[in-house]
Amino acid sequence: MEDFLEKLSGSEKIEGKQEPTKPVKEESEEGQLAVDVFQTDNEIVVQSTIAGVKASDLDITIQNDMVSIKGERKKPMELPKENYFYQECYWGPFSRSIILPEEINANEARAELKDGVLILHLPKSEKIKTTKISVKEIE
Repeated sequence: MEDFLEKLSGSEKIEGKQEPTKPVKEESEEGQLAVDVFQTDNEIVVQSTIAGVKASDLDITIQNDMVSIKGERKKPMELPKENYFYQECYWGPFSRSIILPEEINANEARAELKDGVLILHLPKSEKIKTTKISVKEIE
């Protein structure tokens, strides 16, 4: 049972002490943002918590039916690894690409960053109206 709890908590027992495991992170590894995507009557909204990131460190692009968010969370200070007891926060580059469920008007899209929450407002394109065309018979 103890082994199960150690695996569940992410720690391993070493000489009677609980030590946190340290995930191995490749330098080129990129973090992925967690997002909420929902719709209102007029827009698709994308929300993501990105605390510790400045608006100037974000790059948001819309291409066809996809929106991409890229950025970097910079460490506030550099410390030697041996000084850490726990190191769970992600620092470094991150990105997320989201396929949009319907067409949007990219020219009217806007982004806000407030209290560590990024909110993208993507206005829906006006629905294409169906036009009926009469057929004229030619002799």
